[in-house]
Amino acid sequence: MEAGAELALRPGFFDGKEGHTMQTALQKAVALILSGDRELGNILLVTAKTSLSSSLIALLLGVPLGIWLGASRFRGRQALVVLNRTLMGMPPVVCGLFLYLLFSGVGPFGRMKLLFTVPIMVLAQVLLITPLVVGNLETYVAGVAPAVRETALGLSLGTGKTFLLLANECVYSIFSTYLLAFARAIAEVGAVSMVGGAIAWKTNVMTTAIMQYTNRGNFSLGIALGLILMTVSLLVNILVSLMQRRLSR
Repeated sequence: MEAGAELALRPGFFDGKEGHTMQTALQKAVALILSGDRELGNILLVTAKTSLSSSLIALLLGVPLGIWLGASRFRGRQALVVLNRTLMGMPPVVCGLFLYLLFSGVGPFGRMKLLFTVPIMVLAQVLLITPLVVGNLETYVAGVAPAVRETALGLSLGTGKTFLLLANECVYSIFSTYLLAFARAIAEVGAVSMVGGAIAWKTNVMTTAIMQYTNRGNFSLGIALGLILMTVSLLVNILVSLMQRRLSR
């Protein structure tokens, strides 16, 4: 039987009781958040550990690559830009499948026993969001690089100091890019679900927990996590907007 038919046959679906059920679930969700529920706290801790680690690693890898790609002029550069933009759109499940095959028992890295752990979830998110960091920085640097390069030539600066000058020009762009990378990491579900397994008290993050508890009918915890996730997303977008406004001045 289809889901829609099941809902239609459920008692109270057409007599207004479903709305009351949703209201009760929302009230319980708010109560869970305010009560400091242990399970909810563990999910938030794993989410923060995974997303903060992956976004920081992606920033450290992506910023130098993005600045170099945006400021350099060489044969094959456009091919690298196209490749990076392709990776920016890589489906998370493809990334998860790739890592699963590499780190499963029959894979070349199976002996490392990283599957269904937080480190491999971090690795999956790094692979997904590093191209995003590179792409954002490459686009911004390509616009400011000519002026910075002229200044560097006038001051007789070497390659290293020119790079630092470019990085200084990109400070606000780097901050906004990091926030976008963090938002992408915290909202990711496909790859972390495949390689992490959504194991309770171990690898369950907000996105996988929402799916898991909703499927079980535990709407209160799912709604609580959804509210927290939307709040984080709102705050990140406000900060990104403030950074972009600062950049446009």
